This record gives sequence, C-alpha cells and structure tokens, in this order.
Amino acid sequence: MARVCDICGKSAQNGNNVSHANNKTKKLWQPNLQSVRHQENGAVKTIRACTQCIKSGKVTKPAPRTKAE
Repeated sequence: MARVCDICGKSAQNGNNVSHANNKTKKLWQPNLQSVRHQENGAVKTIRACTQCIKSGKVTKPAPRTKAE
C-alpha cells in the first residue's frame, strides 16, 4: 500500500541531504500519515490522512463508539 494521503493525495518527496563538505546523498521525505476513522455519506471508513488534512477539518470524524454490553 502506497504512502499517500487519501484526502489530498500528498506523497513522498525526494531530494538531497547536503553535508557541510557539500556531499550529496539521496533522501526521501515521507508525509505524516495517520490512520483515522472518516465518515462519508453515512458510511464510516478507516483512511490514511496526513496531519494537515486532519487539522484543517477535511476529515469528518464520526461520533464516538458506544460500548456494547
């Protein structure tokens, strides 16, 4: 499963680590993805969303689960 945000499509970015001696090595920056329950059209799904989408309110969380006794 790819590390991609299900809301905005954010994925990994690549570039170089540059040392003080100007040596360059490849580097991969991963998005901060969280597994979160998301309610859409009355259905509740577990999605992988980046923290920016969660904080900005693009993820609508369902009501808390009640304990079944």
